[in-house]
Amino acid sequence: MTTQHSVDPPETILREIVQKVSCYDGLRRKQPIRDVYNILRRTHQFGCQLPNYGDDAAIIPWNEGYLLLAADGMMTQLLANEPYAAGKAAVMVTVNDIYAMGGRPIGLVNVLSSGDAQQRAMIVAGIAKGCEKLQVPMLGGHTHPEAPLDLPALSVAILGHAKKLMRSHLAAVGDHILLAVDLQGRPGCRSVKSWDANSGKQPKQLQERLEVMVAVAEHEWSVAAKDVSNAGILGTAAIMVENSGHGAIIDLDALPRPEGMRILDWVLCFQSYGFVLSVPPAHTAKVTSLFEERGISAGVIGSVQEKPVVSLCLSGRQEDLIDFRRNHITGIRFKPGD
Repeated sequence: MTTQHSVDPPETILREIVQKVSCYDGLRRKQPIRDVYNILRRTHQFGCQLPNYGDDAAIIPWNEGYLLLAADGMMTQLLANEPYAAGKAAVMVTVNDIYAMGGRPIGLVNVLSSGDAQQRAMIVAGIAKGCEKLQVPMLGGHTHPEAPLDLPALSVAILGHAKKLMRSHLAAVGDHILLAVDLQGRPGCRSVKSWDANSGKQPKQLQERLEVMVAVAEHEWSVAAKDVSNAGILGTAAIMVENSGHGAIIDLDALPRPEGMRILDWVLCFQSYGFVLSVPPAHTAKVTSLFEERGISAGVIGSVQEKPVVSLCLSGRQEDLIDFRRNHITGIRFKPGD
């Protein structure tokens, strides 16, 4: 971990971080979720699922546990520019969604649109590699062979199972916000800001790291968590407290990050292994130790606050990133009694 900043004064760095994160495409592309969610939530009356307030997967009670059902779509730019990497990422992001909630994956299906045989082969090769690395089967899917070369599409759905859950909306005031990341990696895809901590590791090692999330959930040391998505570290933490109806103070000096990487670049990175958890202080040491035993850097980066504002601190300076009374990211906010 490094705490070294550039020669710019802290207030300048902090203002730049607030401005760049606020305008970051990975965060802003979440905003249409509100309108989609508000329309489709009306259909929830027809099922037996638990209410969804921004969870990474839908939750269906099943026997003495829960089935988890999630889906992700790959960005067109990534598919067109780096089809093999996009195929791998499609598996990784869906698997991470299941582990973020304390579950284990069962299997995947996909919908692939690509009219170019070479492009299609590279995407499929990436999917196969992702499944091999994370030890999860691709069980079936559907292929559209008509899409033009510059407009491929790939969506992947995943089914998982959990005994205990970590949700997106249960961060509680006073909880520590804990970041768990694997610093033993390298910059990832060229098309998106990312950190690749999976390449070069064996499947057993990857599974052992992910199993920490299952252990945390089953010990009930945390009931709220999210995987670090393309919204980046700060964006993901902000979404978790937005879903929970709260705010947060985040200390940028406390972020675990790779030696030599600018803090601004780091907070925007999509993580191949990265989770934000809301942890009651009584359990923080146990959760941190569990990650560190598996070679994962974990530390408290802030706390959940009642005031619905996410504030960032750096070297004693503080700036607001977002005020949920005036703005939204996903627009999904839990309210007691919902």
